[in-house]
Amino acid sequence: MNVSEQILEILKNVGVTQIWGVTGDALNTFTDAIRDGDGIKWNAVRHEENGAFAACAEAQMTDNLAVCAGTVGPGTLHLINGLYNAKKERVPVLAISGQVARVNMGTNYFQEVGLTKIFDDVCAYQAVIRSAEEAPRVVLKAIQIALEQRAVVRVEIPVDIAVEEAQGDHYKHPVFRGNAVLVPSDEDINLVANAINEAANITILAGSGCKGSKKEVLALSEKIKAPIVHTLRASDIIHNDDKNVVGLTGLIGNPSGYHAVMKADLLLMLGTDFPYSNFLPDDSKVIQIDSRIENIGNRVKVDIGVQGDCLATLQKLESKILPKKDSSFLDNLVENFKKWKEQKKESSSLKNNEEPLHPQLFMNVLNAKASSDACFTVDVGESAIWVAHHLTLHGKRRLLGSFNHGSMAVGFPAAMGIQSVNPGRQVWAIVGDGAFGMCMNDFITAVRYNWPVNILVYNNSELGFVKIEMEEAGYAMADEALSLQNPNFADYAKLCGGDGIRVEHATDIEKAIEMAIASPKPFIIDAVTNPGELSLPPNITLEEAWGFGKSKVKEILLSVKGDESQKKNLMDEIKGFFHNSKE
Repeated sequence: MNVSEQILEILKNVGVTQIWGVTGDALNTFTDAIRDGDGIKWNAVRHEENGAFAACAEAQMTDNLAVCAGTVGPGTLHLINGLYNAKKERVPVLAISGQVARVNMGTNYFQEVGLTKIFDDVCAYQAVIRSAEEAPRVVLKAIQIALEQRAVVRVEIPVDIAVEEAQGDHYKHPVFRGNAVLVPSDEDINLVANAINEAANITILAGSGCKGSKKEVLALSEKIKAPIVHTLRASDIIHNDDKNVVGLTGLIGNPSGYHAVMKADLLLMLGTDFPYSNFLPDDSKVIQIDSRIENIGNRVKVDIGVQGDCLATLQKLESKILPKKDSSFLDNLVENFKKWKEQKKESSSLKNNEEPLHPQLFMNVLNAKASSDACFTVDVGESAIWVAHHLTLHGKRRLLGSFNHGSMAVGFPAAMGIQSVNPGRQVWAIVGDGAFGMCMNDFITAVRYNWPVNILVYNNSELGFVKIEMEEAGYAMADEALSLQNPNFADYAKLCGGDGIRVEHATDIEKAIEMAIASPKPFIIDAVTNPGELSLPPNITLEEAWGFGKSKVKEILLSVKGDESQKKNLMDEIKGFFHNSKE
């Protein structure tokens, strides 16, 4: 047994079943060992970044270690963006890096890169294996840290060590996973209980730390008549049809979610490091409960901070909370949220068949047609708006994305990662044309491995969310920077051996989604949509309104001077405005 085979044996013992990567000279020993071994599969992606994104999603779905690999400098550098996503999503991922032979290290050898410095910020632990004897020791340490800290780790293996005879068996041991639960002190519980009992209008802001405690969150909300606002990342824990839920806040939020947070006397933040401080109150009392103490007070001034597991905290708190009778604050927000949902449903009706199509029509149909245990991935940008506003994650549905790192091109590779460990499950990637264009080379990988992922590509031929950001800042629409020249994505799918359909008419949307669900192949819906569709945040500041006003004046002047791209942009926006004004 050589060192590569020994490491693969260790990975198999902790339940690793696949490695995502692109092979090369420094990894050839690994791929050879996988070919000769059993139990671990090599997923040969076309770009290492896609492999790292897929590994991140795999770890989120399995709650176990996922592995990706890159060879020497260039290949390993391609991993870094996906690994940052894993770091920000707090999932255990091991990156294996091939390296030049020890005799060449430090000589500026071909493809040699000082990877330790580069990966220092993304990794909780890194080890460069210097001898065959230490290999099992540092690999096991890396795995232990990745699992217990839910972190990214990296192991670097020089090519000459990879082929050496395995040693160091005396270092081998089982990987231990802690089961400790962080329970707050009685003193902390009493502080929280007293503050809740004394407050009149309370809002719960629930984050992904509420996983496993949904029943307790809903029960507390009912007991204290508190509306629930949830983060996008927590949409598959607490969703829009749950009792007392009033939606989201933030740029892609809704008015009831925004006002619930900003008008509360007491904001109770549960398991969330919600990053947008401008959507958090300045003058309300704030209680924050989180298992990670570094999150407390990170975004807003906190009056009472408690380190604890959300489930354990709520269970201990329950007997000390007094029921409240006045539900007027809650009732008003729930009613407003109900009206907002009805407006969104009306705006996404297939009767609104103007062309280019309104993007929300696709999400409304998909929400109705997708299975109750479907998994959805979403890219950053406008696609996240339509997911947030029109997708309900009831049943056992899941939602994954780059919610903290905010990277483009995560949606499709993450869908591959999910499908690879859930072969019978319905998986949807909701992506923009800009994001999909960055990773579409690996569609052929999905075809190769028979992963029947469904991809809804919003094809409006521009970087739509970036355009909104530019206009908010007062800039005119920059066509050269924002416009995209796209292929027919459905034809591309077929060229790769998958399937797809291009949709330009509202009457074809239902058929397209049904075709994708029924297809045994990877499937692309090329959704041709209006680039001028507007989706405004729940609250617009004077500065933002001034920025939009300036950008429109500039665009009108450029249009008058004969700029056809500005004229088309304004016409598309007018069409989108009148559609949304029906709400």
